[in-house]
Amino acid sequence: MHELLRSVWDEPAPPHPPARTWRDWALVGVLGPLAVVEGVLRTDLPWRVLSVVIIVAVVPTLLWRRERPLAMLAIAFGVTGLAPLAMRGTELKAYTVAFALILLYSLVRWGSGRAILLGLAIALGKMGVAAALGQLRTGDMFAGFVVMSSVVAAGLALRYRARSRVRELERVKLLERERLARDLHDTVAHHVSAMAIRAQAGLATAASHPDAATDALRVIEAEASRALAEMRGMVRILRRDEPADLAPSPRIADLEKLAGRPRSGPAVDVGIAGDVDDVPPAVGSAIFRLAQESVTNARRHARHATRIQVRVSADPDSVRLQVSDDGEPGAGTRAPGYGLIGMSERAVLLGGTCEAGPAPGRGWTVTAVLPRAGVAA
Repeated sequence: MHELLRSVWDEPAPPHPPARTWRDWALVGVLGPLAVVEGVLRTDLPWRVLSVVIIVAVVPTLLWRRERPLAMLAIAFGVTGLAPLAMRGTELKAYTVAFALILLYSLVRWGSGRAILLGLAIALGKMGVAAALGQLRTGDMFAGFVVMSSVVAAGLALRYRARSRVRELERVKLLERERLARDLHDTVAHHVSAMAIRAQAGLATAASHPDAATDALRVIEAEASRALAEMRGMVRILRRDEPADLAPSPRIADLEKLAGRPRSGPAVDVGIAGDVDDVPPAVGSAIFRLAQESVTNARRHARHATRIQVRVSADPDSVRLQVSDDGEPGAGTRAPGYGLIGMSERAVLLGGTCEAGPAPGRGWTVTAVLPRAGVAA
């Protein structure tokens, strides 16, 4: 039990809480007038004016419920808990005071472990004091505990769900880095092999053709420069200790394998423009992977699509990929999945960009632009 409490106490707050939006101001703008309306309409509400003033004064704590959840909960529960002192022992019975449950949820969702424990202690302490003073009957106290437990459970569930999504996103990014690391490894191995072969050729012909050694050194120097450039692309790319995939890395020319019409699903049309023969293997492999993932997503999600178009164009500075389908417009409203996140990660690692979204009029389009040199971010 001690270890459990220690782990909860050391739990950090979730990073990057959402910024305040118009919805927060609207919530405060609704609850304030609602408290006033309740004070006007409820003739049985004791200390009506003072009750309304207390609630209206505390409602703005909702604006800071994500940035400072413990402080806002302490203010709200403290003020409403001390209200009976100003109301001659009468409990604050306004229904609008239930907004404090939003603060409790925000504390569990966005607070640190120690903040959650301290906030729960404040909330339970307020309930315990009210019961001790006879302001809460046993049934009311039990009902309040059930409601608070439900709010806490909802906050914990969404907190765990968000954490699981973050872990899944990191896993997808790491997997994409592994694939890119393998592609870069194949590229470097290609350059080193060329250097070794050229060196052996130079040694074999050096006696009869002295100029062959000089030519071999020039080639080796060029290949070494390319290999070093590719090695820089491996910086900040992580790879787990798993068996290597020895299959050769795909190239842009391999995109032709995606073309055709399957037995079911839309046909795939591939078009390649520009000089792609000397595109670095890392960039060529990335273009193929991005196109393959885009085609797979289109076949899976594009409703009633009849055609998927893959277009690659290369110029001296960059390589551009565009994959589009003619599915129904509704298919473009889906939220970005892990596949799109992995595609963006691969593009960013090579210094490029990858964007996806609904096409004008109909269908879904994925556009990626990678620098031809394949400079890593």
